[in-house]
Amino acid sequence: MTTESVLAAASTGEQVRRDDRAHVFHSWSAQAQIDPLPIADARGSHFWDYEGKRYLDFSSQLVNVNIGYQHPRLVAAIQEYAGRQCTIAPSFANDMRSEAARLLAELAPGDLNKVFFTNGGADANEHAVRLARLHTGRHKVLAAYRSYHGATSGAITLTGDPRRWASETGTAGVVHFWGPYLYRSAFHAQTEEEECARALQHLRDTLMVEGPETVAAIVLETVVGTNGILVPPAGYLAGVRELCDEHGVLLIADEVMAGFGRCGEWFAINHWGVVPDLITFAKGVNSGYIPLGGVLISDRVAATFDDRPYPGGLTYSGHPLACASAVASITIMREEGIIEHARSLGTEVIAPGLARLAEKHPSVGEVRGLGVFWALELVRDRETREPLVPFNAGGAAAAPMNEFAAACKERGLWPFIHFNRTHVVPPCTTSAEEIAEGLEILDEALTVADRHYVWH
Repeated sequence: MTTESVLAAASTGEQVRRDDRAHVFHSWSAQAQIDPLPIADARGSHFWDYEGKRYLDFSSQLVNVNIGYQHPRLVAAIQEYAGRQCTIAPSFANDMRSEAARLLAELAPGDLNKVFFTNGGADANEHAVRLARLHTGRHKVLAAYRSYHGATSGAITLTGDPRRWASETGTAGVVHFWGPYLYRSAFHAQTEEEECARALQHLRDTLMVEGPETVAAIVLETVVGTNGILVPPAGYLAGVRELCDEHGVLLIADEVMAGFGRCGEWFAINHWGVVPDLITFAKGVNSGYIPLGGVLISDRVAATFDDRPYPGGLTYSGHPLACASAVASITIMREEGIIEHARSLGTEVIAPGLARLAEKHPSVGEVRGLGVFWALELVRDRETREPLVPFNAGGAAAAPMNEFAAACKERGLWPFIHFNRTHVVPPCTTSAEEIAEGLEILDEALTVADRHYVWH
């Protein structure tokens, strides 16, 4: 770029920033305390600001750009279909809606053969719960404390993390429970086997005191996402499935973040060979190129509505352009081996790379994950496991994590941080060389976290 073009781009960036600050109301933010970075371009696993600084994206934006930015085949598919049919109401049949549903049913485990399309993950979870309640005739739903299921009225009540507190409407029937998390076990477990057994007993006890005959569904993230990349221990999901079957409760697997290559499988639950009654999806199904989500529905649940109307709908359910992008994305992932690539990145590149960082940096308390879905839990003390910053910390208390994030960004890496964790969640298409570049920057930035470590 010439000096003139750089200056012109910078000027445009400042205009974008001014208009944003004057008119855009941002989610999850104190409006006067933020200064969003204007983004000029994005390609592959990188994006650029208007001054030409390049960032390697270890966040996939909101852990959704699984196929990477501006994949040419996906962009072309959207452009081509926009020239044919931009929209049609959900009451009609549409070629791309039908094909997207067929492909999703083909990829799903078991007999999840029907798809109800939504605009994103939150409304997918809303409709999954509605389907479960109507199918069972029961009103309660159990959800984990360490969870995030969306920000609409019902989904935020399902959510366990503190984002629920300010907006919770007290929707009747949602009961929270503790899921497995050995590093900070709620059950005083010492091994994965103990954690699994005690977490299942806790869930059984919760069902008992709530009255299993009143419980419609247990909803859980197959692999907990924003709340820690918590991979369930062997046997846990199978145990939850058994509990559900014993009591006539439906199992809802929230795969909004964990699905479509993120965990090295089409659906994360495939790792454990468990078949839920309902699967919710969004994000990676088309990497957010156009808003799309949905619920995969088992034959048994779908049959409830054969002769009984389902009382729910959306103007943009199965939006043709969104469905065209999903068809293209699934096709590209298959033909380009993106699921297999994500799996090998996890086992051959990310896992050993993060293990080396943990050996070098005392502030790394634990590394966990699979595929391109990883977390580093940062601590002040490995012995006590005191978090680098307190739970739900804000203001000055959050300074160590903010300093760490700033160190990443200064070096050209865009991190995903939540509480005392930094997540390593790049696009599934990221190369091994780009992962190595990002890990090198993480290595440098972790020296900032190490300064807060308490030595005995």
